[in-house]
Amino acid sequence: MLYKSLETERLILREWRLEDAEDLYEYAGNPEVGPMAGWTPHSDRAYSLEVLKRYRESGDIWAVALRETGKVIGQLRMYPDENRGKYVAKYISYALSADYWGQGLMTEAVKAVIRYAFEEEEGIDLLSVFHSPDNARTRRVIEKCGFTFEITLKDAYAGYDGQVCDSVCYSLLREAYFAAKKREEGGAGDSWE
Repeated sequence: MLYKSLETERLILREWRLEDAEDLYEYAGNPEVGPMAGWTPHSDRAYSLEVLKRYRESGDIWAVALRETGKVIGQLRMYPDENRGKYVAKYISYALSADYWGQGLMTEAVKAVIRYAFEEEEGIDLLSVFHSPDNARTRRVIEKCGFTFEITLKDAYAGYDGQVCDSVCYSLLREAYFAAKKREEGGAGDSWE
């Protein structure tokens, strides 16, 4: 399923293009980026191109590009979360170039996807997101976006290097999103812009 392009003040979330391979390699080859998300740093440009082709086939991964220049600086994925019982749920994951950490860009992108999920997609009840316990940057984005801590799952996944890791789980219910939006429109609460 191909999601529509989304725009924010500083970003465009759009489908991946073959010419994005160099930008993907630039950030995904950095050993600070992939391991925090559980994947191996890209070893060369050819590997990045193969990954990019898989992104294009899946249709559920946005390229996160700077609005001003078009440079791709990250990725954001939203796909079904089949572990939520009665809820129709989607899972969000993301990665951002280390060159752009600490600027609020991923928070801006995630909020745009949350807005899209609850206001434009049909029937989504819940969004979930996870991070490894030592990934403080991702935790801060999650918290700024209004997600609520649920649980830390012990030995939840094997990283790219085979190490078994815990996973910290958060969720955001549709009702909580609209309640926060209503508070914001009334002059209080977290901003979704």
